[in-house]
Amino acid sequence: MKKTIIFLAISTLSFSAIAEESSWLDDLKNFVGLGDDKTQTAAEDTPETPNTDVLVAAKDQSLTAETSAMPSTDGLVSMLTSSLGVSTDQASGGMGAIFNYVKDNVSMDQFSQLTGSLPGVDGLIGQMPDISQLSSGSSEGYGGLLDKASEYSDSVKSVNDVKKQFEALGLKPEMISSFVSSAQSYLDTEPGQQAKQVLTDGIGKLVG
Repeated sequence: MKKTIIFLAISTLSFSAIAEESSWLDDLKNFVGLGDDKTQTAAEDTPETPNTDVLVAAKDQSLTAETSAMPSTDGLVSMLTSSLGVSTDQASGGMGAIFNYVKDNVSMDQFSQLTGSLPGVDGLIGQMPDISQLSSGSSEGYGGLLDKASEYSDSVKSVNDVKKQFEALGLKPEMISSFVSSAQSYLDTEPGQQAKQVLTDGIGKLVG
């Protein structure tokens, strides 16, 4: 009986030693690059789990960049030239005339809000045509009537001036409403709402 127990103990120790030696040899092979190809291939083929936090952050930054883009007069002029088929000078001068009209029909605080949310408005106003040398009352028909009426009404004079400025740019006065509606569409974004509201408040009888 004692011999049997001793034999089992020796066998167990032998198998344990062999297993440890085999494990040690496998580790050594892996260390020097001679390990089981299947094991290495499985490890290499295991796809990395994408970092969802990084993906979400990148998406949020992209959306923020799109929604927080400030409108600009350069962007407005570019849109007018492409959508209305006018030149850059016509787009700049026409919007300058419209913004100048708005300036005279809103409060200083409102116009400051407009220039603050749409940088470059003053620059456009500086590009509107100078019609100060045009003589009043020289036109015939409907234009002559407007010239005559403008002598007695500042409101009529302001509207008439914008129409003359458009004509000086080679644009028909009927294009004024197209300029206004296009500008409102361009400003119809989250950061452009304030400028759009002031523009809408200030156009008054210009497109009425």
